[in-house]
Amino acid sequence: MHCAAVLLASRAASAAPLRTRHTMAANLLHILPPQRLLRPLAVPERLLLGPGPSNVPPRILAAGGRQLLGHMHPEVLQVMDDIKVGIQYAFQTRNQLTLAISGTGHCAMEAAFLNLIEHGDTVLVAVNGIWGQRAADIARRLGASVHELLKPPGEYFTPWDIEEGLLQHKPSVLFITHGESSTGVLQPLEGLGKLCHRHGCLLLVDAVASLGGAPIFMDQQEIDILYSGSQKVLNAPPGSAPISFSEQAREKVLRRKTSPPSFYLDIRWLANYWGCDGEPRRYHHTAPINSFFSLREGLAMLAEVGLENSWEHHRVNCAQLCQGLRDLGLELYVKEEQARLPTITTVRVPEGYDWKEITAFLMDNHAIEISGGLGPSVGKVLRIGLMGCNSTRRNVDRVLHALRDALRCCRRSRL
Repeated sequence: MHCAAVLLASRAASAAPLRTRHTMAANLLHILPPQRLLRPLAVPERLLLGPGPSNVPPRILAAGGRQLLGHMHPEVLQVMDDIKVGIQYAFQTRNQLTLAISGTGHCAMEAAFLNLIEHGDTVLVAVNGIWGQRAADIARRLGASVHELLKPPGEYFTPWDIEEGLLQHKPSVLFITHGESSTGVLQPLEGLGKLCHRHGCLLLVDAVASLGGAPIFMDQQEIDILYSGSQKVLNAPPGSAPISFSEQAREKVLRRKTSPPSFYLDIRWLANYWGCDGEPRRYHHTAPINSFFSLREGLAMLAEVGLENSWEHHRVNCAQLCQGLRDLGLELYVKEEQARLPTITTVRVPEGYDWKEITAFLMDNHAIEISGGLGPSVGKVLRIGLMGCNSTRRNVDRVLHALRDALRCCRRSRL
């Protein structure tokens, strides 16, 4: 009788209306569907003139919106091959070990360090802004003996500064930032690679803020590891970061005594997936396919414009912006013209103003993003980015008009 009763109950339950069963299941949920997710996605139109990301052109938006393919499909591998030659052009290198990290420029920074550095290695970090500070932090986390070569924010390093540090600390790697986006400084690179090699040291360069906006010649300047991002001059969404290793840097990676502490960022596995080692490609991770589509188009647009033309129009528009800022009575943070980063201009917060009110005013009243300082420049500067398709005379005029409006309307302290 007991078995028969159970069977009857089971049949009754299975015959219950579908709605009743859904109601019973819903009663078990303690967290209800979020109301905000039941509303359509709303994204405002803004002109992004901060230090990045920059606005994405329709062509790159369309590429990122294409239907997914498998990450090992031949068409995707062809896109990856296109990206490799595009990076080689943008970096001006013939390095075979050239690829894009599945992550932002910051991820490429970590990948460079954790593949190069082993516990106890000596690293010299040139610090004149937040990216030197971050690099020193990453190297310390990997167990390196880190020495910092310091310059005040707004200044750059001379070859004599570098050689003094190399002689004193005898590092295996020197890190330096080409475009210090927190301060607006463009670091000269001529002669640094040769200087490092003379002292048995590899040169690691951060070009996230400068790639495509200022001249860089990886092979001629004897740079050993160079990385960048996708979201600035290349005008692609953040998520895939170009990186290249010289043959000397590649040999150092292959001679490691221990495996890199991250499987995901192990450059030996990534080199195989990207077809850089001459071996059949093997699965390593599920790559961000649509980010690759976008990066491919960003590199294609840079190739169509031409590097020299890109460098020149960034220089010209930066110069026009700087003159317009001076005409408004504002003070440029980087004194020497040749030391100003063409992609990101820093201007001192005008006396008596709150930088947060200025940036909020531009956002609320003109739909324009500019940024305050970062790291050592917090509270000291406003940062204005003109990168890729955003580097135009029209945008220079728009941001200068908006700043003029802000200076007139924002509260000024009488203290």
